[in-house]
Amino acid sequence: MRLVILDNYDLASEWAAKYICNRIIQFKPGQDRYFTLGLPTGSTPLGCYKKLIEYHKNGHLSFKYVKTFNMDEYVGLPRNHPESYHSYMWNNFFKHIDIDPNNAHILDGNAADLQAECDAFEKKIKEAGGIDLFVGGIGPDGHIAFNEPGSSLVSRTRLKTLAMDTILANAKYFDGDLSKVPTMALTVGVGTVMDAREVMILITGAHKAFALYKAIEEGVNHMWTVSAFQQHPRTIFVCDEDATLELRVKTVKYFKGKNFIEELNF
Repeated sequence: MRLVILDNYDLASEWAAKYICNRIIQFKPGQDRYFTLGLPTGSTPLGCYKKLIEYHKNGHLSFKYVKTFNMDEYVGLPRNHPESYHSYMWNNFFKHIDIDPNNAHILDGNAADLQAECDAFEKKIKEAGGIDLFVGGIGPDGHIAFNEPGSSLVSRTRLKTLAMDTILANAKYFDGDLSKVPTMALTVGVGTVMDAREVMILITGAHKAFALYKAIEEGVNHMWTVSAFQQHPRTIFVCDEDATLELRVKTVKYFKGKNFIEELNF
């Protein structure tokens, strides 16, 4: 497990974008060899997406041979609703890059058979050869995707009822009106993300500090689903200084020192 601590949100976003960019370039994707990328939504990855768009427009990065799988989608929200994750991804990322729309996979929260939709999503991931790099964010309660506290750590893509804390946190996107916030979502499972060959989790802001502490300084706990990634062979947590406020000083110093050595040897 690796913890990368940057001074602020912008630097954390840039570091994450460079990492994704380098992984895709090093992979050398082509017509018979697609790089498969898992992607999150929310406010945290926006800076990373902006940087990836910049790298694409500068000619440094192509998504022509990249397949993406998004973590989640609300149930019952029209696809063209401004707060649907379909809208989020197309407005903030996909329409600005050269990805083939057929290669951008997002769960359908309006499917006639929601369980069949989830099963088909898992099948598509398997047919794509699995996820090379799954990028995720977390909620203040340590949930990854919509795997709320108490979720099974071996769960697969499924229908989930959202926790009240999540609904309250998402109300800001719905004019503060709780009655407009969806209460259910389709989400990849913790086990789905754990199957990825590599996982990168973005954690920024003081409001995520306790979740980061739970993620790396305490044991694996299904009430803090992000903690499961302590057991993944290749996990990188990317955070800003504000997110480290609950960590022990020696933990922060250890990882900063380790990252300094790694950068020297890169």
